[in-house]
Amino acid sequence: MDDKAKILLVDDREENLVALEAILSSLDQDLVRARSGEEALKALLTDEYAVILLDVIMPGMDGFETARDIKRRKKTRDLPIIFLTAVDSDPDYAFRGYAAGAVDFISKPFDPWVLRAKVSVFVELHNKNRQLREQAALLRDQAALLRATPSPGPAAQRIAIARDRAARLRDQVSEALRPEVVELERGLADAAIALNATPGAGAVPGGMPGADSSEFPAEHP
Repeated sequence: MDDKAKILLVDDREENLVALEAILSSLDQDLVRARSGEEALKALLTDEYAVILLDVIMPGMDGFETARDIKRRKKTRDLPIIFLTAVDSDPDYAFRGYAAGAVDFISKPFDPWVLRAKVSVFVELHNKNRQLREQAALLRDQAALLRATPSPGPAAQRIAIARDRAARLRDQVSEALRPEVVELERGLADAAIALNATPGAGAVPGGMPGADSSEFPAEHP
């Protein structure tokens, strides 16, 4: 699996794309070009991106219209968009950009340090959310396995560990991912009830004491 985040660069001018790539290359992420709003929308159909750098003034579909279409799609509505504008652009652009869903504006010519810093923040957030989604999926799979093949003692301990981790995970994830974790917690609660109703099965403890956490992969900060 490729751990690099994808960053979508949208600009109709070749020299601007070259400048963006030169500045962002040190982040060692996957930089994807789009020469128009239409190309950007097509790229978003197939891949997941950490952030979009979107030029405001483009022929055909401009940056504002592109951003509105991105925000209308369920898959991309939470995707951060940074607008790229000329330093002498219309002051009304800022209002229109934020109304269209932008999280920030950067003026051309770009300050390399500022641009890299802003983009790196969104890359880090993207990677963290991806890691949390993977952890939630792992816990969900473990809960399904426990419901399907309950066993005494050890299973009760594993459910207790999983419930504890799910509770901590709920406090860490973004609002968009929280429903998935809540669903996971419900599944673990159902598994605990089913196990407690099984003759001869040990009661599911309410916390971590006495549980063997070595059966679960180590968590990463």
